[in-house]
Amino acid sequence: MTEAELQSQVADYLRFRYPSVLFHSDFGSGVKLTMGQAIRQKRQNGGRRAWPDMFIAHPNCYENCGADIWTHGLFIELKREGTRIRKKNGEFASEHIKEQWEILGALTLRGYKAEFACGFDEAKKLIDDYLGGTDENR
Repeated sequence: MTEAELQSQVADYLRFRYPSVLFHSDFGSGVKLTMGQAIRQKRQNGGRRAWPDMFIAHPNCYENCGADIWTHGLFIELKREGTRIRKKNGEFASEHIKEQWEILGALTLRGYKAEFACGFDEAKKLIDDYLGGTDENR
């Protein structure tokens, strides 16, 4: 399954399981773009090519709610099943994955939940954990 197919599968899951939750998916992810299109997309993404694939626009009290720790939403960087984020020696598997990790970290510092998800099952678990598994009051 390609990343684009995985992204469509996750979007379908969100629409089915959480119909009232607002989300956005980056159509350019995993798509072969011409040089001009790639330049335009990068410019429209703030000059960064490592922006996450999906955003769920739902604030949430995630973990340790008693401490009033809220996130503004969930960013997901989708990877195909079996993708390695890091090598055995701890280094990132590629420079691009390192850039993506840095963007996820910057988003986390700004109050978002931001994670990698490798494959549909990991993405589904991340979403269900974040949203509490129910569409009530969303």
